[in-house]
Amino acid sequence: MSAVRFLTGITTSGTPHLGNYVGSIRPAVAASLRPGVESYYFLADYHALIKIDEPARIRRSTLEIAASWLAAGLDPERVVFYRQSDVPEIPELTWFLTCVTGKGVLNRAHAYKASVDKNVAAELDPDAEVTAGLFMYPVLMGADILMFNAHHVPVGRDQIQHIEMARDMAHSFNHRYGEHFVAPQAAIEESVATLPGLDGRKMSKSYDNTIPLFAPRTELKKLITSIKTDSRAPGEAKSTEGSALFQIYRAFASAEETAAFAQDFANGIAWGEAKDRLFERIDREIAPMRARYEHLMAHPQEVEAMLHAGAAKARAVATPFMARLRQAVGLRSLSSASAAGPAKAAKVAAASFKQYREKDGQFYFKLVDAKGVLLLQSLGFASPKEAGVAIAHIKQDGLAALDALGGQLSESHASPEALQAALDSMASE
Repeated sequence: MSAVRFLTGITTSGTPHLGNYVGSIRPAVAASLRPGVESYYFLADYHALIKIDEPARIRRSTLEIAASWLAAGLDPERVVFYRQSDVPEIPELTWFLTCVTGKGVLNRAHAYKASVDKNVAAELDPDAEVTAGLFMYPVLMGADILMFNAHHVPVGRDQIQHIEMARDMAHSFNHRYGEHFVAPQAAIEESVATLPGLDGRKMSKSYDNTIPLFAPRTELKKLITSIKTDSRAPGEAKSTEGSALFQIYRAFASAEETAAFAQDFANGIAWGEAKDRLFERIDREIAPMRARYEHLMAHPQEVEAMLHAGAAKARAVATPFMARLRQAVGLRSLSSASAAGPAKAAKVAAASFKQYREKDGQFYFKLVDAKGVLLLQSLGFASPKEAGVAIAHIKQDGLAALDALGGQLSESHASPEALQAALDSMASE
């Protein structure tokens, strides 16, 4: 059976900060190490174009974010780590999905509605300064997800609507052209921390209250010293409730460390000492990564090479899948069409899978071409359902599925090109 696929995108619009680390980077890196999971992580630079028109900033942010994820432990050998713009099939799929997505659905997108409401409140044209990019943002996100048939997409609650829209797009396309897409599920991480910033509000670039994840040690200390606190004096009991300093500490510390720090608050720890403790606790976790981050920032060619390798892995899935989708919607070779104008073309003989049971009690399958020539042979499965699942995986993901099923296949009797042609012939039926 195929692995469960998780997909996470990171918009290249700024410098990663501590809030990004505890809320996204750290849990996602941990999730990538789970067995039986196929993880896709991408740098959403197409999405950044909707918000930013500074090329140098997008380029810098792409490098900073890639270096941050790699320094935090993301292993490009275990996952598919790629730059969105290196996979040209994604914008092509965006257009396919645009053609099956109702405008009314996009009218209800939170970001678009917020822009319209803001304009109406200011007595402006409802669509003033609203670009088509902002309006179409959910379709591009849908293409990101559906291109790799992700089963789960980790998101915050404010992003659930985008996953629901992607599900709608999958159903609309499947209804018209057959079953091609998995309907994704939003994976809500209830325990993921949301950090307060220097001023107590949520840490966010829009509030300019962030602490850069890999700030040099001296800058990190200076920023932590500037965290807003109340006027309670040393020796006076302090409340952990609503304390930005305590909330940030808790996101990095163990349960035992957090309990001890809470007791120190009750005992009247001085704010200066509390900030020193916070600094040391954060730096203890970040310092080992900082050296790796600084190395990657100084050697962008290494990051570029890893992204190119990741794009090659991504396209090994995307290219054959997109070929199937093109076939499904009718973007096909004219040589296979009937010369009789609008009359229905003659049905082309297709390859087929054959399932059968051997004397050993195991269940097998083979792929044969239209003439019955053997192209692919499986090993034995314990049940017909398991064999059927493997066949479905190959039909859905094409050649990319063969590597994942390598341990369940006896051998291939055909070239990759012949196998792909056989799978395409089935998709066109």
